Amino acid sequence: MGTQLVMYEEEFTKINAVCDRLTKDANAKVVFLVDKNGQLISSAGQTQNIDTTSLASLTAGNVAAMGGLAKLIGENEFPNQFHEGAKDSLYMTIVGSRVVLVVIFDNRTSLGLVRLRIKKASDELTKIFESLVKKTDSPGAGSPFAEISDDDIDNLFSE
Repeated sequence: MGTQLVMYEEEFTKINAVCDRLTKDANAKVVFLVDKNGQLISSAGQTQNIDTTSLASLTAGNVAAMGGLAKLIGENEFPNQFHEGAKDSLYMTIVGSRVVLVVIFDNRTSLGLVRLRIKKASDELTKIFESLVKKTDSPGAGSPFAEISDDDIDNLFSE
């Protein structure tokens, strides 16, 4: 993965809104967004009984392990994973090759609905992260100081 991504409040608010909406639209129990380093970015839904720190790091470890398996059989990665349990199921998808969207759901919804809603949320999140990368690559863009150059500063203090 490339550079460390800086999170701005505007994008963080948008990311949280996408996760909240996905929880409702997919009728999911929990939605998490985790970076590939195991850092929890956002969570929505019934998170009170879940160790979010462990979930985030185990998700990152799982994606790394599955990436290793994918490479062994000639794939780049497995962008989508589905794990079905007796009560709860887990669906995860890699978004913009940077983060992992995790949805935990039970029999109140279907895998088809979850996949459909994840696709929409994933597209929205990809756009948000693309704008974040642009902001990170050009820090200060949009700032009132953006057009001030080093020469302007030197001139200001040399008089």
